[in-house]
Amino acid sequence: MLAVPANVLTDDCSDSDLVARCLKGDRTCFRYLYQRYQQKVRSTLYQLCGPSLLDDLVQEVFLRVWKSLPKLKHKENFATWLYRITWNVASDQRQAFARQHSFDAKIQSKEVMEGIIIKDNTSDLMKLHYQDLVQRALAQLSFEHRSILVLHDLEDIPQKEVAQILGLPLGTVKSRLFYARNAVRQF
Repeated sequence: MLAVPANVLTDDCSDSDLVARCLKGDRTCFRYLYQRYQQKVRSTLYQLCGPSLLDDLVQEVFLRVWKSLPKLKHKENFATWLYRITWNVASDQRQAFARQHSFDAKIQSKEVMEGIIIKDNTSDLMKLHYQDLVQRALAQLSFEHRSILVLHDLEDIPQKEVAQILGLPLGTVKSRLFYARNAVRQF
């Protein structure tokens, strides 16, 4: 592998190269990893937890990543590891919601649904309606089924990697994905 000069970062740098440089104290490389994955983490958290506290949750994910980076054994599996941390943060948030109120009731509440913002100025009413439908369909699923559907179908992560992220057998992932898709179709 070619070493990339400290002051030059390109899209050609692999995650494992960036992680290795982060471990040597190069904070610029961590910033680059953040920029590379921030939208995917944000999207995953949005689908799993809704818009409430989204910025805080994204920040929590990357804070945990930074603190735990020295513990990462296989640098080439950074993305899978990052999604596992994202899922853990979403799971922790779900438990916090459950202590206050029902998680699903919070997702379905009028306040949360009115808080949806589409940042694309060219979006029309149909996009808003579609986004609302998807959110309501996801809210009908259990957290376990929603997690698999979001990771696989919305984030395009292969089933095998979803199984690694969630620590489940591949057959369980396939079964839950089948169930989740059917439930969304019925909705």
